[in-house]
Amino acid sequence: MGLKVDQLRICYRTLRGDVTAVDDVTFDIADGEIMGLAGESGCGKSTLGNSLIRMDVRMRQLGGRVELDGAELPISDARAMRDYRFKVVSIIPQYAMSALNPTRRVGKMVSELLRSRGFDYKSALPEFERRVKLVGLDADILKRYPIELSGGMKQRVVMIVSTLLNPSLLIADEITSALDVSTQRAVGEMLLEFRDRNFVKTTMVITHDLSILAQVADTILIMYAGKLAEKARTDVVIGSPLHPYTQLLISSLPEVGVRHDEHTLVGIPGRPPPLLNPPSGCRFRDRCPFAFDRCAADPPFVEVQPGHSVACWLHADGVSPAGGAEQC
Repeated sequence: MGLKVDQLRICYRTLRGDVTAVDDVTFDIADGEIMGLAGESGCGKSTLGNSLIRMDVRMRQLGGRVELDGAELPISDARAMRDYRFKVVSIIPQYAMSALNPTRRVGKMVSELLRSRGFDYKSALPEFERRVKLVGLDADILKRYPIELSGGMKQRVVMIVSTLLNPSLLIADEITSALDVSTQRAVGEMLLEFRDRNFVKTTMVITHDLSILAQVADTILIMYAGKLAEKARTDVVIGSPLHPYTQLLISSLPEVGVRHDEHTLVGIPGRPPPLLNPPSGCRFRDRCPFAFDRCAADPPFVEVQPGHSVACWLHADGVSPAGGAEQC
């Protein structure tokens, strides 16, 4: 049945007021699907991912609901969510290479984690060793300290630990950061293999790197300033994006075979709006080359083509600004 998020709103409590980092977010991820979640830093993607497993003490759920395999997740109740973590919902955290306790051997860490979740380490050890070998590591890694492992080895260990209890939902947050290109590819292949071997049922991959999602994701969801901008199959988002923000994200990526001493990369002008007091209407309009009067109203996130949803007045109901829509 997969994951269903309906009108979710998450805010951070600050001395200056509430900062709504996830604002009225609705989407589904099917069983067996790998969905990529992308956007600029500060768009709310990590907040969205973290809210599905462990709410930060500064975070508060303002509204909406989350269902996994047909049952509602009590994401606002930290004590109730304890029964779901790692067994039903698991996460490969951002900066996963720093997630391993430097004072514990890998085997000791795994045993403590399993014991805290009510599982016997000895009975789970054969499966852990099998998965270690599956990703190209030696079983004696259990006897090593994290400092004895390379960055890629640490990342693979964290991925194995996070999926050892076969969770229904895996949230992978920036898992390729600080890795070299060959290791990034290996990590991406691991995600696909974990899905194909039914170690996880549903996967959300959070990253700012669309090139990674092009390799591993079935669908891509784009966020901007706490709102959803676009969602479609990966080939559609990469090849035929509709939202101006997605188009500019794609165009800012380097192209294979292009000499950048001859073709300068161009970023997106301007900056995202502050979420403490976000502007009314479309939050991208101040940076959008196609903005027109109707953008002063908040565009709905609607399906404009089968399996392709977008929040943009250019495509919501056929309304177009003079001389601009045909370019978008």
